[in-house]
Amino acid sequence: MHHADNSDFAHSHNFLSTSHEANERRTRYVVALTAVMMVIEIVAGLWTGSMALLADGIHMATHAGALGVAAFAYWFARRHADNPRFTFGTGKVGDLAGFASALVLAIFAIGIAAESVQRLINPSAIAYSEAIWIAVLGLLVNILSARLLGADHHHGHTHDHGHGHDHDHAHADNNLRSAYFHVLADALTSVLAIAALLAGRFLGWAWMDAAMGLVGAVVIGRWSWTLLRDTAGVLVDAEADSAQYTEVRDTIEDTDATVTDLHIWRVGPGKYAAVVSLVAAEPLEPADYAARLSVHEEYVHVTVEAHRCRGAHPELRAA
Repeated sequence: MHHADNSDFAHSHNFLSTSHEANERRTRYVVALTAVMMVIEIVAGLWTGSMALLADGIHMATHAGALGVAAFAYWFARRHADNPRFTFGTGKVGDLAGFASALVLAIFAIGIAAESVQRLINPSAIAYSEAIWIAVLGLLVNILSARLLGADHHHGHTHDHGHGHDHDHAHADNNLRSAYFHVLADALTSVLAIAALLAGRFLGWAWMDAAMGLVGAVVIGRWSWTLLRDTAGVLVDAEADSAQYTEVRDTIEDTDATVTDLHIWRVGPGKYAAVVSLVAAEPLEPADYAARLSVHEEYVHVTVEAHRCRGAHPELRAA
């Protein structure tokens, strides 16, 4: 049995995104913007009596905390990128931060929904004119924040190496993704608050304020579940899809070698590690098999075990 890595024996385990520092800087700017608007909206919501505006402010408070965690995660991952204590680097720190922020957001979505139901049952007076202006200001801040975070943001990345399939989230930075969707969710709740306040002010539909609070809670809850699912997949090494397993097998196998065991997991945004065990009648050096995967740039840490086993390949057995 032979073991070899696809690079020199001494190699880096820094699997952070090339845009890591730029994303960290943009996240810090958005944290400051969000924190200021959070205070304004919560104070204004209490002053005007608007549940939708207060919900937006509380929602923004959770975002301020979550964005702070995202900024810290960027700093921590960069600071410890070459720390040998982290076996495969710090590429998953962002996913851990995204999971934590999504979990907290889900809890607050439940709280907002409960408060909205209470307001539907027992409506309270609302200072519509003042609340509308504050909600509009919140929306403008959210739009600015989304533009800052969305400069290089992509929801997926396609790798076409002639195999006819896509890797939808191959380059997803879940830390940036969580921050980006936090501010998008804020923008949505701001729009809902404005709609509710306008309906109450001009149509007399006071119930719309609490109703929009409920709608916002449902949307936030769904978004939170999506991010929880995606980040959890990375954290428990279940993020690689079946197409990637097929891709690696097709690249490694030949008329002699057969892959008998294969493990693929994500070690950073758009970067994967793979452990391949194969059998062959006349195996090549493990490094030769690992080199075949170099055409797929996302596989940054490949380990190959090559076992000699005459007649191992199905075609040879058939002959």
